[in-house]
Amino acid sequence: MAGLSSTQLRKFQEDGFLVLEGIFSPNECDIMREQIQKIIAEMEIPSHCRIEFSTQEEEQLRSQGNTDYFLTSGDKIRFFFEKGVFDKEGNFLFRPENSINKIGHALHAHDPVFKSVTHSLQVQELVKSLGLEVPVIVQSMYIFKQPHFGGEVTPHQDATFLHTKPLGRVLGVWIALEDATLENGCLWFIPGSHTGGISRRMVRVQTNSGGCTNFIGSEPVYEESRFIPTPIQKGGLILIHGEVVHKSELNRSPHSRHAYTFHLMESKDAQWSQDNWLQPTPELPFPLLYT
Repeated sequence: MAGLSSTQLRKFQEDGFLVLEGIFSPNECDIMREQIQKIIAEMEIPSHCRIEFSTQEEEQLRSQGNTDYFLTSGDKIRFFFEKGVFDKEGNFLFRPENSINKIGHALHAHDPVFKSVTHSLQVQELVKSLGLEVPVIVQSMYIFKQPHFGGEVTPHQDATFLHTKPLGRVLGVWIALEDATLENGCLWFIPGSHTGGISRRMVRVQTNSGGCTNFIGSEPVYEESRFIPTPIQKGGLILIHGEVVHKSELNRSPHSRHAYTFHLMESKDAQWSQDNWLQPTPELPFPLLYT
């Protein structure tokens, strides 16, 4: 496929995001969904590693940012769960496959299906048309947005968690594997909010008991009227600037909202911040996107 048109490029530069329908076929989406079910079928999670995922700051620090299971997940395939799906002993209250919030953060490296999609011609052409010359893949996630209780994602900027020097070098690629609607929790954006920098950062800190994370700064309270929804059909793709403010609502519908998403960094003229929670490892340096 061709890259972005001049009109689309200008739209992305102005808004900080761009919705593109029909990038992947329904069959390609179904292959990804089938593959994630195979991964789930082989899932083995010790009870002490059963982490409930949250985007609320205090819960993030308590349940994710202070656990090795999360902090060492950057080069692995690991499982994170919705709130309220475990009893006090860590046993599942629901079927495990209906309890997962997301799987991350290195599907792009370890699974052949997701690796192929990440490096696909469609993605490469889009990224090239944005002017990225040496993009590397820093993380990937499969997000489930489960029916009836798929968790809210509070307003945030991706560069809060994936920081570069200088800023403006992170790009998110979000692929809808099912229709994303107002009812099941599509993404919402504040157009143009990518031009003012970031207001907070999650950083890794070292303590006597090991690694943990902390936040520097605070997230502003955004006026709800500034957000616009971006419903998108199965197979569509959203390009997301690392500093644009976005969110998604709780899924109260009977339909899931599966998505595969990954983040890139333009490595030609930027450095990955050494106090980011996620760091490349000798076993898995950030791989180049272009093949």
